[in-house]
Amino acid sequence: MSIAAAQALPPLHSADRLSGPLSAETLSHFDATGWAFAPGFFTPGDVADMSAWIDALLERREVPGAHWVYRQPSLLDPTRKVVQRIENFCPHHAGFDVLVRRSRLARAVEQILGGPVALFKEKINFKEPGGAGFELHQDQQAGWSRYAPLFATAMVCIDPATLENGCLQVFDGSPRLDRLIAEEWRPIDARDAEVPLRAVPTRPGDVIFFDSFFPHASEPNLTAERRRMLFITYNSAEHGDVRDQYHRDKRASYPPDNEREAGAEYKFRV
Repeated sequence: MSIAAAQALPPLHSADRLSGPLSAETLSHFDATGWAFAPGFFTPGDVADMSAWIDALLERREVPGAHWVYRQPSLLDPTRKVVQRIENFCPHHAGFDVLVRRSRLARAVEQILGGPVALFKEKINFKEPGGAGFELHQDQQAGWSRYAPLFATAMVCIDPATLENGCLQVFDGSPRLDRLIAEEWRPIDARDAEVPLRAVPTRPGDVIFFDSFFPHASEPNLTAERRRMLFITYNSAEHGDVRDQYHRDKRASYPPDNEREAGAEYKFRV
């Protein structure tokens, strides 16, 4: 079923956990480790649609109240800025809204969390040539515990992600973590724990699922090609729809580029 043709699916209940696109083996791996890899989850046609939608978002005029665009200095040419990411775009794009709420992706996360889910946030990490990497962190470190005790994220690969252009690096250990291993709002470092990592190259259409206590990182992209990834994050519906509150809070502390006050300093932490 294509993204465009997706229909609303009935809610998933805990007894139906195996009724969905993820296999029992994949779910077992996630339960044991906090992450799972689903190669070829989306078809080439689906990826082509998503790629076109991302390009269309880039071309849109940036206005207050619309999608959020963040830029960063290029590591290859510090005199210019490149797009780091776009957030909060589903309310402004029907195709992406269908993808995150009514497609196989949402059903897969329902399998992972064991029941109905609510959309928490969405972003596109661009990793343009010269784009910086992301330091080792757990998503829950970004103050998320005030909204829900656990989240699950689906990372959808749009462009080939390689060792050279900064593919995802994941915690290569066990057992599954259920707590923070560092303070909120700062990356994990040697003061906290030794965290073994392994790189996971991905192809367009692959999806990596991970929970909000799962440590991960990535290196910068110093190649000539962009490396786009779509990150969709959900919480269990039993913890409510906290999306609007999260975005109000983030907008107040770290607004998109076009809504920032002149002379004010804003720092991305995790």
